[in-house]
Amino acid sequence: MTAALLLAETEPATRAHLERHLSSDGFDVLGAAAGGEALELAERSRPDLVLLANPLPDATALEVCRRLREGEPGRSWDRQVPVIVLGGDGDDAVDRARALDRGADDVLTKPVAYDELLARIRAVLRRSAVIEPDVLEAGPIRVDRGTRRVTVVDRRVELAAKEYALLVKLASEPGRVFTKEQLLRDVWGFRSVGRTRTVDSHASRLRRKLAARCPGPFVVNEWGVGYRLLDEPGEVVSASRP
Repeated sequence: MTAALLLAETEPATRAHLERHLSSDGFDVLGAAAGGEALELAERSRPDLVLLANPLPDATALEVCRRLREGEPGRSWDRQVPVIVLGGDGDDAVDRARALDRGADDVLTKPVAYDELLARIRAVLRRSAVIEPDVLEAGPIRVDRGTRRVTVVDRRVELAAKEYALLVKLASEPGRVFTKEQLLRDVWGFRSVGRTRTVDSHASRLRRKLAARCPGPFVVNEWGVGYRLLDEPGEVVSASRP
């Protein structure tokens, strides 16, 4: 699966340079020129890692990192997203310690050798990787990843490959809304998103197949945003076996 990186860098030439090389090394790169823009992208696109250059025109990297970690009312970015701070060439050991104290996972000082940055990114991603459980359960839905067997109230559901992959993604966090951009990236491997009904058509078929086994609020469409598997985290849909 392609990892998505959010790169907040004010200098256009530096940002373009890093975007080009990171893309060539297999990452899906989202560029931002300011802290506010970076927070908006973090909320909308849910990147796998955030690179924060310091300073940014509207905030320090440390301030953006602190806001990412603490969260804000009405905002829904991933507060655990790994963050690497790219400090200024005048930063010292105290500045690096402060960045780590604000929640950064790693700190590099400019100028940064690209090979070292790449190695640090891969190391942080390895440390933060989540081991997926063999069995996912959400309400009456059970997904056995080892056998690819899907059941609803113990009744087998036959799914096409992408319907199954979509269900696995949604079932990983049943109450969370996944944006269409995230689903296209993680399920279909799209690196750029245009006008497509791919997610909607697959979500509709998946919803019908699950509901055929047990009526329930499955594959809920959050209009203009994306999809969630159940209405609420941990929700259990009542149903009786035939």
